[in-house]
Amino acid sequence: MIYLLAWVPVLALLTFVVWASNGVPWAGGAAALAPACLVYAFVCLSPWYVCRTRPLSAAAAPGIAVTFGVAASAGALVLVAAAMLSALAFGQMPALRGLDRQMHASLPLLFGMGVLLYLLSAGLHYAALALEASREAERRAAESRTLAREAELLALRMQLNPHFLFNSLHSIAALATRDGPRAREMCVRLAAFLRIGLGLGGRQSIPLREELALAKSYLEVEQVRFGARLRVEADIDPECEECEVPALVLQPLVENAVKHGVAGLVEGGSIRLSAARTGGSVSIVLENAFDAEAPAPRKMGLGLAHVRRRLEIGYGGTAALETGAADGVYRVVLRLPCGSPMASSSRA
Repeated sequence: MIYLLAWVPVLALLTFVVWASNGVPWAGGAAALAPACLVYAFVCLSPWYVCRTRPLSAAAAPGIAVTFGVAASAGALVLVAAAMLSALAFGQMPALRGLDRQMHASLPLLFGMGVLLYLLSAGLHYAALALEASREAERRAAESRTLAREAELLALRMQLNPHFLFNSLHSIAALATRDGPRAREMCVRLAAFLRIGLGLGGRQSIPLREELALAKSYLEVEQVRFGARLRVEADIDPECEECEVPALVLQPLVENAVKHGVAGLVEGGSIRLSAARTGGSVSIVLENAFDAEAPAPRKMGLGLAHVRRRLEIGYGGTAALETGAADGVYRVVLRLPCGSPMASSSRA
């Protein structure tokens, strides 16, 4: 119906043309041309199929010109024939008697207008196809960017440092010969950690409470290994527990805190994990004791680089990771929106 309504101005234009050129009355011209325009409206849909099978190109231009020249002439003849048949039919009415003779003088002009309308329709069809192709290209490009982003996120997650697993297995082997109960406890906690970690493998983002549960499970494994040397403190604001965070985003940070912090101290030390929500964002702070006089580890930056890259991919510029050390305490601050990382990325 919308398409047919668009032909109302065309009907008015053709009526004006036949009136201005040969004095055909408005009422008679409209009566003869209205059925002709209705028929021609459907004729002008036919270029769609030709446009789809014959895309515009320099090499195909001559053939396309011939095709549409012939099609436009044939379509114009349909318009002229429909107009004459309508004029003959309405010319039998007393009020419009002689309409067929009046319309006869306008047939050449009507034929030319029909050719122009058909070619205009073909041009509009090509424009519609170009717009459709542009939108499809944009959709595919967006889909490609999304797939590439997801693939990189997956690759980064697969590169998480597995050293704790090897260390845990070595500790279990050592404990098995001299402290069976601790070895069994470590096996149970390691199994719990792996169960939680593997369950998160296929998820892009998870609630912060699940991420914290995974970090707690990992630290419980390490506490069995380090004993009283490893002390863990937590201060979590309940309001931020449902905030969505990238899965396993805390894991490399906690591993660094143990491996490059507490593990290097003879007397051990504390790891403090806190999280708080401020408006629409959540801040996660991880602090650990470390030996300030020990040489800086060369590989500690790898885990931090992975976390930064994941935040960049998932959140754009709306998330940040800050690190610093003072008075024997290494501090990592993670700030990100309290929402879905992919949603934040699309807004960025």
